[in-house]
Amino acid sequence: MNKKVNSVLFVLGATVVNILLMLILFIGTFVLYGRFLAPLVDPSVSQFIVIFLFFASIILTYVLYNVLVNKLADKIDFDTYFDPIVKPRKRNKEK
Repeated sequence: MNKKVNSVLFVLGATVVNILLMLILFIGTFVLYGRFLAPLVDPSVSQFIVIFLFFASIILTYVLYNVLVNKLADKIDFDTYFDPIVKPRKRNKEK
């Protein structure tokens, strides 16, 4: 496989991992909330807590995803295996 194919496969795989991580975090926190905190909280407050849990799972996913990618970048030299998907434009230096 060439660098372009590696790059596309990495982006697709990373997207799947990111979405699965968010789903796991959201479902996990939702189950914990439903099991322990929901019986103690007024039902009118529950909808706001669920919205908070959704946004918290997005933020936690972002943090965990960055940690995972940084650890992967420490082990693998991305320039060796991956080609940039979006290349910077060449600026015309003629005036």
